[in-house]
Amino acid sequence: MHRIFGVKKQKDPPPSVQDASDRINKRGDTVDDKIKKLDAELARYKEQIKKTRPGPAQEAVKARAMRVLKQKRMYEGQRDMLYNQTFNLDQVSFAAEGIKDAQQTMSALKAANQDLKGMMKTVKIQEIDNLQDEMMDLMDMSNEIQETLGRSYNVPDDIDEDDLMGELDALELDMESESQGVPSYLQSEPDVEEELNLPPAPSGPTGVPTGKTNVQAEDELGLPAVPRASLRS
Repeated sequence: MHRIFGVKKQKDPPPSVQDASDRINKRGDTVDDKIKKLDAELARYKEQIKKTRPGPAQEAVKARAMRVLKQKRMYEGQRDMLYNQTFNLDQVSFAAEGIKDAQQTMSALKAANQDLKGMMKTVKIQEIDNLQDEMMDLMDMSNEIQETLGRSYNVPDDIDEDDLMGELDALELDMESESQGVPSYLQSEPDVEEELNLPPAPSGPTGVPTGKTNVQAEDELGLPAVPRASLRS
């Protein structure tokens, strides 16, 4: 069968944008090298024109320089054309890369969307609300338990708050008195001294009485000494 109909030849894949851009860039580099050689040749002809006198020799050098200049303009035109092609290929390459990035972004978004849908199926708003309500109830119960455990057993329930406030005021007065240096139970009542009307005690040293006074002698015990009878000889 292959001998009759022949074998279908496999077509080569079309060149990519990058392959075409690389090939054009190589051609552009070749054209640039040719333009540099022509520039060097033109510079040499310019020096010759300056050194030669006007005449047939100078005209011949100018003709050769004109030929080189035409070649240079032709190569410059080719180089500009190649640069334009490279620029167009770069734009196409950028557009293709942008589309590839968009495709990858869309694929990533689709995958993330599917993952979110799967996760949202396991999370329900009603369950979250119920969980919050249960947590609030548990916190209230915990506070009640703490208050119950912290209750004092020795405090009676029938204590009047007014009595407690009066006792607290009395304690404050005692504390103020003690802060002045004399406890309240040692302070004398201010009306007692006024009622007794006692003179103030002398503050200076006791003076020795002057004049003739009968000083009575005292014995070793501080008692008045008994006068002894004089012994007659």
